[in-house]
Amino acid sequence: NFSGLFSRLHTPLAAVRGFSLCQPQHQVADPVWNLGRLNHVAIAVPDLEKATAFYKNILGAQVSEAVPLPEHGVSVVFVSLGNTKMELLHPLGSNSPIAGFLKRNEAGGIHHICIEVDDISEAVMDLKKKKIRTLSEEAKIGAHGKPVVFLHPKDCGGVLIELEQA
Repeated sequence: NFSGLFSRLHTPLAAVRGFSLCQPQHQVADPVWNLGRLNHVAIAVPDLEKATAFYKNILGAQVSEAVPLPEHGVSVVFVSLGNTKMELLHPLGSNSPIAGFLKRNEAGGIHHICIEVDDISEAVMDLKKKKIRTLSEEAKIGAHGKPVVFLHPKDCGGVLIELEQA
């Protein structure tokens, strides 16, 4: 009987109002930094021209020109999505971190997500206190000309997370 199941699943609104999702399970001091919006999802691609053509010609997205970033060992193309971006990453140079990723994932795939923070210095200090490892001691200048830092995927549920100064 579906109506009986539905009535058992239906929770009165008063009970829902009593529970606040804003209450943390563990009391934590208010951080001096705040997480912002999703800046981009980065995708490692074995063929930058082919991937760029797919997003531009097949899906109709606005794409940037390829930009080499030798200090990061990548060439990047940004795909504009209105509310966020995708970053297409291709190896540049022999010691590119993307080359290693593509050896393990020949077809390419999602490499990292980038989330903005309002104070990257405070975020890094706070996260290190919380035993979250970073891939560099300090923030570096990223593809947007702003300070970025990468958080170790083993400390972040298997996801490589890039934080970028908003």
